[in-house]
Amino acid sequence: MSIKADFHLHSNFSGDSYTPMKDMIESAITRGLTHMCITEHYDPDYVYIPGEEGMFELNIDSYLYEVLKLRNLYKNRINIGFGVELGLQPHLKRELAVFAKSKDFDFIIGSSHICNRKDPYYPTFFEGRTEDEAHQEYFESVYNCIKTCPYFDVYGHIDYVVRYGPTKGDNYTYAKHSDVLDRILRLLIYNEKGIELNTGGFRIGLDQPNPCYEIIKRYRELGGEIITIGSDAHNTKDIAGNFDRAEEILKACGFKYYSIFQNRMPEFKKL
Repeated sequence: MSIKADFHLHSNFSGDSYTPMKDMIESAITRGLTHMCITEHYDPDYVYIPGEEGMFELNIDSYLYEVLKLRNLYKNRINIGFGVELGLQPHLKRELAVFAKSKDFDFIIGSSHICNRKDPYYPTFFEGRTEDEAHQEYFESVYNCIKTCPYFDVYGHIDYVVRYGPTKGDNYTYAKHSDVLDRILRLLIYNEKGIELNTGGFRIGLDQPNPCYEIIKRYRELGGEIITIGSDAHNTKDIAGNFDRAEEILKACGFKYYSIFQNRMPEFKKL
């Protein structure tokens, strides 16, 4: 396997993970990775259900301290990036702009976990309409987020919404939403932003990564070159999961390189 970098990882600084960062790092080393980037959640103004309040807030100073401490400890064994996964919402554009400049991040993922004040993770997002209609609303929201909040390096799991629908994407295709998806990809390329191949979808039973094969291929056809690989692991066992499949997909889509980031700048690694 030529992919030696996992650039979407969460530890117990994210509210939905209980795994110490040190354990994540040691697992990555065991799997033969040379680079990794911790990308803890920062989702301001998240729409919480009762009992989950504050889950996606982030103590950025404590998080940075831990990264720097462990980076020094493991400096001869693996390169550890300081990243964040920003939850994008258009009304937060000023707050997110300030946050993105507040620390010397190596890498920022922009993600859409909230679509028009609703989270596709919950079944209520899909109620009363077809899956295609729900998917279309989500993609239009992604496009709006890219226009208003360009404070990221790659857009994370562009078709995240399909993970949680009633059929988990069985009836989903790029062709059904090609107009808005092409607008998304063209805007990303114009703004010199990348996408990620997120293997997390495989873990929940999808037969494709996020985004799907057709979107990755279309991004390359349109001239896109920046693509990172992330497992979206929240525990040690999922680090670098299905990276062999990711490599096959990238090569089939015409990629010869994948990307890593340092100081917000992409570097290209040969597949």
